[in-house]
Amino acid sequence: MDVPLWFALVAVGYLGIKLIRPPWWLVVVLLLGGYLIAGSPLGPVVGAAVK
Repeated sequence: MDVPLWFALVAVGYLGIKLIRPPWWLVVVLLLGGYLIAGSPLGPVVGAAVK
């Protein structure tokens, strides 16, 4: 079964927010931080470390 990546991310994010109930500011900080790091020169370094 092939599941699109965006759907899997939305499902995991939704379940994580519903079950763990982190504060909204933490969710925003993590999303914004990840977006900013991905666009910076550190993006390829983090990508290589994750793989």
